Amino acid sequence: MADEAVLTEADGGVLLITLNRPDQRNAVNAALADGIAAALDRLDDDDDLQVGILTGAGKGFSAGMDLKAFVAGESAFVEHRGFAGIVQGPPRKPIIAAIEGFAMAGGFEIALACDLIVAAKGARLGIPEVKRSLVAAGGALLRLPSRIPYHLATELALTGDPISAERGAEVGLVNRLTEPGEAVAGARELAARIAANGPLALIASKRILEEAPGWSPEEMWRRQAEISGPVFASDDAREGATAFAEKRDPVWKGR
Repeated sequence: MADEAVLTEADGGVLLITLNRPDQRNAVNAALADGIAAALDRLDDDDDLQVGILTGAGKGFSAGMDLKAFVAGESAFVEHRGFAGIVQGPPRKPIIAAIEGFAMAGGFEIALACDLIVAAKGARLGIPEVKRSLVAAGGALLRLPSRIPYHLATELALTGDPISAERGAEVGLVNRLTEPGEAVAGARELAARIAANGPLALIASKRILEEAPGWSPEEMWRRQAEISGPVFASDDAREGATAFAEKRDPVWKGR
């Protein structure tokens, strides 16, 4: 287990995915990218799993691409999910990044591919690629302008300087701050609140949030209805209403 690039642990509907190259600052090589992709496939395919948590072993989340592995000819891209096995193909189900220490360059882009971010106080978040005459092409330049003020996104991209997790929370990038060493615990608490909800509704809600920005005014209500309609007609929707009326916890069946 200690030699595996990615570790997984399932509990209570939550899949904890740990980047396990602490001696290399969890830098992304082929094994780590393949491991993340496989873990996300498991998350999407297992009906007993509702939420994922992605974190890093050791002192930080991830420092980005493993440049030594890249020079040696390794690819950190997975065909159906892109760089690090996630940035172009995140899971259908919600996933939370739990960040300790640092999430830099491609490591920050991995976190940005997640739906929510829990970070320990003092953690550093940034895309320093321009300092090496590179471009943050793993999603940061595409995602950041819609998540934080445009001018701050531009400052991060053009200076390469990081911001603290505290600053990230101030601008709405970080959902929850924790004390150092408690990011996974904070993410588990948030994941438990999500996992308690209807699985079909979670997937549909995430899909609408992701796709709606590309919809025209003429199609937005129709497209939303196409995704949400089957959820309203599901057994779980009836169970949710019945459980509310009977003042009990619902029992979801995922159909």
